[in-house]
Amino acid sequence: MYAFVSMMSAWAIPVLVVLIPLYAMYRKIPVYETFVEGAKDGFDTAIRIIPHLVGMMVAISVFRASGAMDWMLGWFRPLFDAFGVPSEVLPLAILRPITGSGSLAFTTELIKEFGPDSMIGRIASTIQGSTDTTLYVLIVYFGAVGIRRGRYALKVGLISDLVGFIASILICLLIFRIT
Repeated sequence: MYAFVSMMSAWAIPVLVVLIPLYAMYRKIPVYETFVEGAKDGFDTAIRIIPHLVGMMVAISVFRASGAMDWMLGWFRPLFDAFGVPSEVLPLAILRPITGSGSLAFTTELIKEFGPDSMIGRIASTIQGSTDTTLYVLIVYFGAVGIRRGRYALKVGLISDLVGFIASILICLLIFRIT
């Protein structure tokens, strides 16, 4: 089963990169022209996103530099220790919904320190793949298109992140403690 999943992972992107343009040509869609038009729209979107992105980066820096993140982590660390969950992955619960690059950098540091095959490395990697940058998406993309009332999206996104975080931990503890 593992070999099959590994093979599918290795071939998924190349197959899609070939099949999508072939399907577009079959449907008589001008592939290159459509791609260039999409790239132009993407550039305009990037220009609209920059102010929101800068604001988000400043907020993240203030949150971490003020010690607020460490203060929040101090409250949850005993709970993690009681259930046998490595508390080293706890900052990902806070970082991942806020920043993709920050959480990826943190995950990279965990993997460098503990190794990719350690429980901490496996849990961190699974969290990275099972959650999203909810606040980033809401602030940057919703702001870029002018959506002002995203409270339901915020609730659903943060609940999804929490479920992904907990499920990642539980699944890794179940699968990798058995083997």
